[in-house]
Amino acid sequence: MTEALSDELLAARVATRREHASTQAAADAIGIPVTTLKHQLKRAAARGMMLDEPPAMPGYEIASVSQKFGGKWIKQQRAPGEVFEIPPTHVTGKITVNRDAEGRVIQDWLRVEPDKVAQLAALRAVVDGLKDELTRATPVEAPSYTIDTLANLYVVTDAHLGGLADADETGNEDWDLKIGEQVVDDWFAAAIDLAPPAETGIFAQLGDLLHWDGFESVTPTNRHVLDGDSRFDKMVRVAIRIVRRIIARLLAKHQRVHILMADANHDPASEAWLRGMLAAFYEDEPRVTVDDSAGTYYAYRHGDVSLFFHHGHRRKIADVDSVFAGRYREMYGNTKYSFAHLGHLHSDELKSTNLMKVERHETLAAPDAYAANGGWLSGRSAKVITYHKEFGEVARLTLTPGMVAGAAKRVAANDNDQRRAAS
Repeated sequence: MTEALSDELLAARVATRREHASTQAAADAIGIPVTTLKHQLKRAAARGMMLDEPPAMPGYEIASVSQKFGGKWIKQQRAPGEVFEIPPTHVTGKITVNRDAEGRVIQDWLRVEPDKVAQLAALRAVVDGLKDELTRATPVEAPSYTIDTLANLYVVTDAHLGGLADADETGNEDWDLKIGEQVVDDWFAAAIDLAPPAETGIFAQLGDLLHWDGFESVTPTNRHVLDGDSRFDKMVRVAIRIVRRIIARLLAKHQRVHILMADANHDPASEAWLRGMLAAFYEDEPRVTVDDSAGTYYAYRHGDVSLFFHHGHRRKIADVDSVFAGRYREMYGNTKYSFAHLGHLHSDELKSTNLMKVERHETLAAPDAYAANGGWLSGRSAKVITYHKEFGEVARLTLTPGMVAGAAKRVAANDNDQRRAAS
């Protein structure tokens, strides 16, 4: 912070200037640059120290002086504050400042928030500290038969658990935390049951699993107000419960399970603690791997197939292929088939480029008022895509919420019937 000039110092500078024929001579006598003395005299004049009348009122400065009938009319205006410096705990994009030519504050518009990078680092530190205290998952019995050349990719994105939608307002269907949990649960129960018996199952949750990322129902970066259904701690419990249930089903279906929780714009911090929690929880489960990398781009190799993942909030379907090819140069160069998967826009699109096939996926969530009133009327579905180690994509299964309604209960009942028959 620039040091404020005291009245005593300024008064001394005015006295020295009056003793000399020029400002340069006064500066030489003091032993300071003439520009410095001119600046100090300007500040003294603003405080009324160059006049015979009393100085400016506290908090004001002299703006102009006019001579009339031997008297002086003094006009005053509020003085600017100190030279503005950005607080070290905040980021630059949230503060608007109007300054004069010397950098002093005339008016400011403050919209500050804690540094998100620092917040995320602190959250990761908390997760690391909790890892030793988490109860590890016990092994799940592996399936008796799988096809070792196949991998099933279960792609779910933008579930927005905790979001709120009213069918009367949106013209679609209701959506809240309870409905969201049931829809995701039903979808995975049906998808896992209907998918081929692949040896590998890949759980690719491409982000925005939670509708917001803290105790206020706003987007973390731009603070857009969201239609929220529930309390954040309840959303966290639902997210953990449903993810654990999904992974248990995947372990019963596949010999190996790979888990991906992608960084996204609605819930970046929550995706971070999800990755850390899952990596610790399944540390002693040899059939589970968790991608706990802190970046926003992800990759997985299955034989001659390279799979790439990104939420879609940083790069779009038109140009993300070069990012993947450059970031994962070795994997990309050593595989024959490459496929990229994105979410974010809640709609389906497939683009074949010279580098790979890039696909954006729909959401299972019902549109909220913002999406419906904005005219973004996408469909609702999620997919299981089956890849062969040598031949790339060989099958896919697309399921909508209506198709899978009640599947979780039906699958659970069938499992119980099978266990009773075997006993």
